[in-house]
Amino acid sequence: MRSNNPVEMDSHALGTLNYIRASIEAAGAFAVPGSAGIAMGVVGLTAAGLASIPALAASWFAIWLIASVLASGLGVVLVARHRSGAGLPLYRGPARRFVFCLMPALLSGAVLTAVLYTSGEQRLIPGTWLLLYGSAVLSATLLTAPAMMRLIGIMGALFVLLGGLAFALPAQWHNLVLGAGFGVLHLVFGLSIGRIEVRENSAA
Repeated sequence: MRSNNPVEMDSHALGTLNYIRASIEAAGAFAVPGSAGIAMGVVGLTAAGLASIPALAASWFAIWLIASVLASGLGVVLVARHRSGAGLPLYRGPARRFVFCLMPALLSGAVLTAVLYTSGEQRLIPGTWLLLYGSAVLSATLLTAPAMMRLIGIMGALFVLLGGLAFALPAQWHNLVLGAGFGVLHLVFGLSIGRIEVRENSAA
């Protein structure tokens, strides 16, 4: 017997297909927890505060280098805890692809940091860090969860802009620009992602 409501059936089938497609996309995406951004932002603001102290200003490179290692470690731990709590594999599927997208720009930044430091061009390091970190984030944007994709893409673009700004500014402004990027941007976008997580958990 033929249905008298073909349009209704087609609409239902289309809705089902859209739901399946959204589920597949979400399963292949990497969710960055807001707590990781907040923790990294706090470390960045602390580094900027320490490097702004006149007695420590000459040690800005060491301060920011230690901060980068600490922030990276905290980020990895919080991401791992988030995935473990959600019952997701720590380094398979989306997580592995996300890391592979980040690493080329980050490794390039590490190499360029060593080259610039040994050649006495430390004034170019802040811009290099911000520019390549932003490039790494932009590269990984398409692998992030759909609800966070736009936010993380904007954050990556702002890091790139700050990197270009750092190259144009005199050295006395570099610590402020680094704090604006690795401190303020991480903190603001971490809090924004955290609100998305709360909203999604409430809806669930």
